[in-house]
Amino acid sequence: MKFLVLLLGLAQLWGCHAVPHGPILGYREPACDDPETEQAALAAVDYINKHLPRGYKHTLNQVDSVKVWPRRPTGEVFDIEIDTLETTCHALDPTPLANCSVRQLTEHAVEGDCDFHVLKQDGQFSVLFAKCDSSPDSAEDVHKVCPNCPLLALLNDSRVVHAAESALAAFNAQSNGSYLQLVEISRAQLVPLSASVSVEFAVAVTDCVAKEVVDPTRCKLLAEKVSGPRLGGVPPRRRRKAATVLCSSLQPVVPQPQPAGDEASATPAADAAAPPPPPADLPAASLVVGPMVVAVPPGIPPVHRSHYDLRHTFSGVASVESSSGEAFHVGKTPKVAQPGIPAADGTVPVVRPCPGRIRHFKI
Repeated sequence: MKFLVLLLGLAQLWGCHAVPHGPILGYREPACDDPETEQAALAAVDYINKHLPRGYKHTLNQVDSVKVWPRRPTGEVFDIEIDTLETTCHALDPTPLANCSVRQLTEHAVEGDCDFHVLKQDGQFSVLFAKCDSSPDSAEDVHKVCPNCPLLALLNDSRVVHAAESALAAFNAQSNGSYLQLVEISRAQLVPLSASVSVEFAVAVTDCVAKEVVDPTRCKLLAEKVSGPRLGGVPPRRRRKAATVLCSSLQPVVPQPQPAGDEASATPAADAAAPPPPPADLPAASLVVGPMVVAVPPGIPPVHRSHYDLRHTFSGVASVESSSGEAFHVGKTPKVAQPGIPAADGTVPVVRPCPGRIRHFKI
């Protein structure tokens, strides 16, 4: 009898040893170019642009990977990695993203790298978690395409700050309208061939008349009166030439009526989350364009920062969980067959192609 018990124990141990190593995960892997995957990716990009406090809007370039997890009690969560590219539309610009041009390689493009958890429930997509960072293309890659093209300059470079302030001063001196104040320096390049600085910056309208201003610190900002970006080209201080300014005005978006009662409660919790608070280095006075809020210190020169990194976009709201149902956690799912391993019915899940197609160009 002891021999029989020992034999059965050895058989059980051998059976455990024969089980494939590694966890049996509960996700599925659709193609990165699957229409459903693209819907989740576009919802993620829309979330980025709705939460941008400054800088430029981003657009989808490529889906790197995607896993779809079941979520209890209902819905699915897309664990998705995407690459984005900076466009020429400012964060405050109400122009639809589809009408925004992508910043080209010759303009020293900026790429975003993002991880998202996107909930699909009742056919609607909403963001549960977001983490991004962005970086400009390397100088070597830019000069391979265009040897003489200027590179991005630090936004707090003294030459850049001087260029923005000189261009705005020149504009105000010739203006018959309201006095404009600097909101932010958005982008800058040092142009070597013409020995000048190209700078893009956003400005705000004040309650002062430009030609009557004596003390700019007494001018107060007007809500929903923001323009930008303005492109200024300014030679260095030693070359006393006039600054040139090209402008585009941003019209505020008319707020849409919001549903009340039961209709409002049906909105996904992640969508209802308020935009992140303005960065800590900006005081409380704000300019509002549609759903976007940009804090601007009245009468105080704005703080100029280096390249605007998407990692600052979700400061304070990097993770947002739905208040309804069970919170999503990777791996907390029913056990099913792994891709490429036969299931109980003998079928073999198809391994889906990823990464997906490149929509513009690869950095």
